[in-house]
Amino acid sequence: MRRQPAGLRTLTTAFLTIWLIAAVFPFAWTVWGSFKVEADFFSRQTWWYAIEGLRTTQETGGPFTLGGYEGAWIKNEFWKPVINTLIVTLSVTGISLMVGTLGGYALARSGHRYAFWVLIAALVFRAMPHITLVSGYLLPFFQLNIWGFLPTTIIVLVAINQPFTLWMLHSFFLSIPKDLDESALVDGCTRFQAFRMVIIPVMWPGVITTGLFSFLLGYNDFAVTSMLLRQENQTMIPKIASFLGSIQNEGNVMFAVAAVVSATVPLFILVLFFQRQIVSGLTAGAVKG
Repeated sequence: MRRQPAGLRTLTTAFLTIWLIAAVFPFAWTVWGSFKVEADFFSRQTWWYAIEGLRTTQETGGPFTLGGYEGAWIKNEFWKPVINTLIVTLSVTGISLMVGTLGGYALARSGHRYAFWVLIAALVFRAMPHITLVSGYLLPFFQLNIWGFLPTTIIVLVAINQPFTLWMLHSFFLSIPKDLDESALVDGCTRFQAFRMVIIPVMWPGVITTGLFSFLLGYNDFAVTSMLLRQENQTMIPKIASFLGSIQNEGNVMFAVAAVVSATVPLFILVLFFQRQIVSGLTAGAVKG
């Protein structure tokens, strides 16, 4: 194999290094600052206070403090939005995958013309801004007295997310040869048994990839959850927004910084844990059998 020119290697390495620093630095800086006091991390005199932690040492006796996390999790009960977020995201992911796998498989194996128009309708619905869809739910939810509850929000998020999962899983099912279905049917399986015992194990990376994107939709959503949930039922992202606005007047902005770090770290762990399945799933969806 021909070796890469030294100049190109140097340029590539420099570009990747700069890109990595630019991508990692904002998060790393926020994590570092979450262990400081506001006078250091948001100092108007010099950013070096955030490095040394001079005022943090003066106020707490050490260069680092857990005051921001204590204020967020204990004083302001950030654990409640965390539990609400887990309920919403896990429910949205589970329901979306269950409906999406069955619907995507049916549309991928269907030879009827209506399958194309169902996918087009789903694509149009997915392209609409979330805020315009949510506004249509408000009046009936108020009239039925079901506004502000987690199950209501879960239903709306599933409706918004379902077109995406349908398209994703439909493309994955198209990449699986129909010969697998036919072989299973010849061996005595029913259509559902062939789907459950033969097709699903083959496209498991695609299910994980789609499930992760569905999880991120519910986890990071702001428009739907902020409009459909009461203050006591808020998820993490709307809570951080209101949290920041309410505590900024008191000078306790570090509570919000700690909450942001607490909400972001699990996403990094999740992506790192499923990185192989994500790559293999996206690759499988791009290649047709």
